[in-house]
Amino acid sequence: MKLIVGLGNPGAKYAQNRHNIGFMALDRIAEDHGFTPWRSKFQGQVSEGRFGSDKVILLKPGTFMNLSGQAVGEAMRFHKLDPADVIVFHDELDLAPGKLRVKTGGGHAGHNGLRSIHGHIGPEYDRVRLGIGHPGHKDKVPSYVLHDFAKADQDWLDDELRGISDGIAQLIAGDSGKFLNAVALRTAPPRPSTGTAKPDKAKRPVRADEQPAPMPEKDTRSAMQKLVDRFK
Repeated sequence: MKLIVGLGNPGAKYAQNRHNIGFMALDRIAEDHGFTPWRSKFQGQVSEGRFGSDKVILLKPGTFMNLSGQAVGEAMRFHKLDPADVIVFHDELDLAPGKLRVKTGGGHAGHNGLRSIHGHIGPEYDRVRLGIGHPGHKDKVPSYVLHDFAKADQDWLDDELRGISDGIAQLIAGDSGKFLNAVALRTAPPRPSTGTAKPDKAKRPVRADEQPAPMPEKDTRSAMQKLVDRFK
């Protein structure tokens, strides 16, 4: 069983905030893969489903960001899970918008949601770091993360969320490489060729009028024979 946690703040006021990109990722997964309707449990909202034989629980803590660990810890204890069974999707200031990374363990880098989870279950869980960019100065961070994504962000954001949904089964199976490839196919798809290939002259049939002139045969006559033939 896997517990997938999306970090964010509950309520319509925060729904489109940069800080809520973790909630957005889980909403897309639940919608695309036919998970159960969201219901209240573990101090948050849960939705359940399967990928093959793997049962998966999606959890959006309802405790507000700074207390996210309470909901995660309660869900883990109920289902008797280990930190290795947990995957957390969260916003990441240190990555450019549209970029994401998968990481296991490590520090919380000042992220209050991760700080709370660390306090309840320790650091040895998987994280998917979803880049939102940095406002440029630490004093601007609170208002930046609690502000809605700009209209200009909507295209890459939609592509990224679709890619996450495409690859979530591979991530659950432990193949982060295939997961990242699935996201890349949405966010940076290979460009189709738009040029016209130049004809390969070496492969084009040679027309009769383009045939090269035959090489003259080598003259093997002796000097005396040449002189005799000249006066015939």
